[in-house]
Amino acid sequence: MTPPAMGKVGIVTGGGSGIGRAIAIALARAGAKVLICGRRAPSLEETAREAQGSRGSVEIVAGDLLQSSSLAALEAKTRAAGAKLHFLVNNAGVSGMNPLDGPPPEDSWDRILETNLAVPYRLIRTFAPYMPEGGRILNVSSVLGKFGVAGYSAYCASKHGLIGMTRALALELAPRKITVNAICPGWVETDMARSGMENIARRLGVPVEQFRREALSRVPLGRMLRSEEIVPLALYLLSEESEMMTGQALNLCGGATTA
Repeated sequence: MTPPAMGKVGIVTGGGSGIGRAIAIALARAGAKVLICGRRAPSLEETAREAQGSRGSVEIVAGDLLQSSSLAALEAKTRAAGAKLHFLVNNAGVSGMNPLDGPPPEDSWDRILETNLAVPYRLIRTFAPYMPEGGRILNVSSVLGKFGVAGYSAYCASKHGLIGMTRALALELAPRKITVNAICPGWVETDMARSGMENIARRLGVPVEQFRREALSRVPLGRMLRSEEIVPLALYLLSEESEMMTGQALNLCGGATTA
């Protein structure tokens, strides 16, 4: 497999922790210049420190991509890095419960849909013109883009929508040989997953460890993923070898779904 090599430039959103951090560090070690963005500068700086000594590099752009100023800063950083963008990983996302019988959602519905669906679209619309033939776009969806979970209608809607957008844009960008694919992880050992388990357990009125056991009992392989286990599939989808794969939403979930 030939991952993005020395001299290639790309973006990983949500690169300060979890899946985004693991992918960004692996890309830098493979020789790519990786621009990572996120809201928390200290977390981004920690990713950059972990990537020190790599054949490539990690540069940070701190900001909230819901703000047009942060998108403009990322675009300026891309131009400064060489004006060509060879890959884009839309990983940043937020979760949260919004049950019908719960408290008024205030702005949680809009925030989840904006972050998980509208921001990836804006990024693709902004950076596709910078991509040469053979560029790679990877969207991080979820198994909740394949089935529903009670109380998570906004999150499920955003992740279903991200898969639909992946399939549509794969067709739109195919004439330029730019591939667009999605990864659909199940439970991953991340802060977001731990927070989600705590919220569901609280709503059900059970200890979080009990809910964790029950949740993992529905995973045929019986455990949560580590962020690093997502890296090989991500690198393949960003490599030259994946040139005939586009419009796909690939599960990595221990068998939690086969849809």
